[in-house]
Amino acid sequence: MNEQETIYLLALACQTRINKAQQLKLIQTLGSATEVFENRHDLSNKIEELNPKAAHALDNMESVLQQCESELKYSQDHHIRIIGWGDDAYPTRLRNCEDAPLVFFFLGNANLNAARVVSIVGTRRCTERGHDICESFVKELSRLSPDTLIVSGLAYGIDIAAHRASLNHKLPTVGVLAHGLDELYPRTHRSTAVEMLKQGGLITEYMSKTRPEKMNFVQRNRIVAGIADAVIVVESAIHGGSLITADIAFDYNRDVFAFPGRINDSMSAGCNDLIGRDKARLITSAENFLENMGWMPEERDTEAASQPTLFPTLSPDEQKAVDTLFHADRDMSAPEIASALNIPLSRLTPLMISLEMKGIVRLMAGNTYHLIDS
Repeated sequence: MNEQETIYLLALACQTRINKAQQLKLIQTLGSATEVFENRHDLSNKIEELNPKAAHALDNMESVLQQCESELKYSQDHHIRIIGWGDDAYPTRLRNCEDAPLVFFFLGNANLNAARVVSIVGTRRCTERGHDICESFVKELSRLSPDTLIVSGLAYGIDIAAHRASLNHKLPTVGVLAHGLDELYPRTHRSTAVEMLKQGGLITEYMSKTRPEKMNFVQRNRIVAGIADAVIVVESAIHGGSLITADIAFDYNRDVFAFPGRINDSMSAGCNDLIGRDKARLITSAENFLENMGWMPEERDTEAASQPTLFPTLSPDEQKAVDTLFHADRDMSAPEIASALNIPLSRLTPLMISLEMKGIVRLMAGNTYHLIDS
């Protein structure tokens, strides 16, 4: 992504009169932020459903473009990576979310497209029990699935417990922030955040000088939900903020899990409610979680092993995905492939990421997968 495209992408992301879904629609339709700006006086003709006020939002952008140029310079000076919608490093799982950010600011070394990504969330006023659940779950997960990326929000309570447990047990961990990378909130978590830069990282959609306003935390929740295969709620009151993340994850067709608690424990009321409303599946351990996700080691069945494969290095499920695309003879969306294979989207996502990394499929504009000719 060249500097001009980066600046235009930042400028488009700044526009409050163009919502996230419309911003993505513009990029997907015209191909790049540069094309959007070069056609900014004709946007209403390019996208019929675009609000007339939004169509004129990119007029008189000189001051905004100057601000974005300064932001690019700040990021370069502070080794902050700007990850745009078209970058290979952009979190692939978020591409299926209609309100995904156009751009991220990232510090760290984590692979945001790791084969397995799990978000762990919960109350800021966690109990000792909640802390212990976090610690034992991450410890067991590190043994059974050592390459799993753990995501949370670096907040008090369950969030920071999840990050610290991940660091203790050598799992990469990423914190999603609700402000710019020129500061850290809460400041008491600074030492943990510094450690995370070596074993994970920090990511945000907000430019520098963006303060941690209340609404930003609500917006941040959709990234915590969308960037992962599954969201796990460890503890939550009946109206806890982590329930917002769980609801968003449910709407994104992510797998949602919750640890149950006693009926008179206020910090388990939210988890029990999620389970009771079928918004989350009950889990009690990492092994239980992995079984639910279909992530436990599988024995290759004799019939599958005896069949010739187009790509000998593929797993049985990867081969099935390739076969589905081959026989369809067209590009297919992730939900279409998952439906054809009769597996949840959360199980398909790491398969498709693996196939992308092997050069077998390519994610196209419109969030469809294309089978590359061998």
